[in-house]
Amino acid sequence: MPECPVCSAAVSLTDDAVVGELLECPDCGTELEVTGLDPAAVSEAPQTEEDWGE
Repeated sequence: MPECPVCSAAVSLTDDAVVGELLECPDCGTELEVTGLDPAAVSEAPQTEEDWGE
């Protein structure tokens, strides 16, 4: 089971999780991105930036 990179809490993935899926840490609420499945890994999701039509 992977750990949150922010608070080190255990993060559970569903059986049908896919790389790139976004989820929330159950302890600190940080948005996480699934970066690997074997072994399971998560990282802090990149912050979305405003496009402003560029």
